[in-house]
Amino acid sequence: QVTVVESGGGMVQPGDSLRLSCAAHGRASTTLYWYRHAPGKEREFLAVWVRSNGTTRHTGSVEVRFTISTDNAKNTVDLQMNSLKPEDSAMYYCSARILEASYWGQGTQVTVSS
Repeated sequence: QVTVVESGGGMVQPGDSLRLSCAAHGRASTTLYWYRHAPGKEREFLAVWVRSNGTTRHTGSVEVRFTISTDNAKNTVDLQMNSLKPEDSAMYYCSARILEASYWGQGTQVTVSS
């Protein structure tokens, strides 16, 4: 049994910051991913943490503004989002991959609006 939980979303103004957290409960995951999905757009990959070798990567489209941090003991990965823009508004999802199975959280909404 694996449960993935995202938190930290909310409504902010342009230029503000948010820190999203993803936690995979039940088992340590092999890989944790962050995605976002905005209405009318395709799901967009944001970041990944390959826990087995400790590597992290985030997409270049937000590389300057978004960073990730990890906690091996807690099996969590945070997404620090700075200088938020209206186009960052989306549902942000975390996914945990354990062996061949993937587990998704229900998402946390981020709305950037003045």
